[in-house]
Amino acid sequence: MNRVVAIGGIALALVYAAIWVIAPIDPALLARLWFLPGIGMLGATIANTSGTGGGVVFVPVFNALRHVGSLDLDPVQVTAASFVIQCFGMSMGALRWSSGMHATPVAVRPVATFDFWRVVMLVVAIGAPVMLTTQRLARFDSHVVLLWFKGFSVLLGLAVIVTTWTVNRTRMPLGQVARADYVALALLAAVGGFVTALFSVGIGELVALYLFIRHYPLVLCTGAAVVISAIVVLLGAPFHIMAGNVRWEVIVLTAPGAIIGGYVARPVALWLGVTRMKTLDGAWIVASGLYLIVLNV
Repeated sequence: MNRVVAIGGIALALVYAAIWVIAPIDPALLARLWFLPGIGMLGATIANTSGTGGGVVFVPVFNALRHVGSLDLDPVQVTAASFVIQCFGMSMGALRWSSGMHATPVAVRPVATFDFWRVVMLVVAIGAPVMLTTQRLARFDSHVVLLWFKGFSVLLGLAVIVTTWTVNRTRMPLGQVARADYVALALLAAVGGFVTALFSVGIGELVALYLFIRHYPLVLCTGAAVVISAIVVLLGAPFHIMAGNVRWEVIVLTAPGAIIGGYVARPVALWLGVTRMKTLDGAWIVASGLYLIVLNV
């Protein structure tokens, strides 16, 4: 195991242990939520394989469980749980993707390290302040925002599938990030930061889908989006923790699975390959987006 990944894994394990010591946990509720570890691992695997962020999985799944009465979380608690779970899963995924890229010999890297980290820094520098400001100042109906955002995501998901099997099917991936794409990513970062504050998902999803459509290598599309998502949720989670929005029983059950999912996601993505990865990612975005639209309408 890479030393950076090992150190990060130990740090996540220590934080997880501290939750058991410090946080209020109801043992009876743990028994009723026995199914959550599997959801944590599945969600983190999908999130770190596609780069779209754990909220793409946890928000629709937790909403579905709330809708059928299996998990009693209000919308704010769903968002809070998704933020904190992603702190474990996306952090492990970020360590795996970034360390894997640096471990690849320079001569065979599909994208320059400079481009990778410039994309990450640009999006975080714009998206994180927008997210933090929105968390503290937003006062409006988030359902309307969710409908518009999911509608936009569905269109992007469809665009990923269409371009994967048409214009991008045979041409080589782009090896250097174009200046116009940095401008587009800056705009998407602002939108993504705003939406992430409300639903714990948005910034990684928009970045990954856009880069997929533009046909950049998998390490940039997925890897950069995972790192961005990890940084943003780490910055955004304290707001919900201090506000008392987190149901810690959900976290202690899902976090171990999320760490495992974040660890295995990179080899799964590389095994799937670009075409299958982009197709599955686009299909999940379309399906989960349509489900949330129907549920909220």
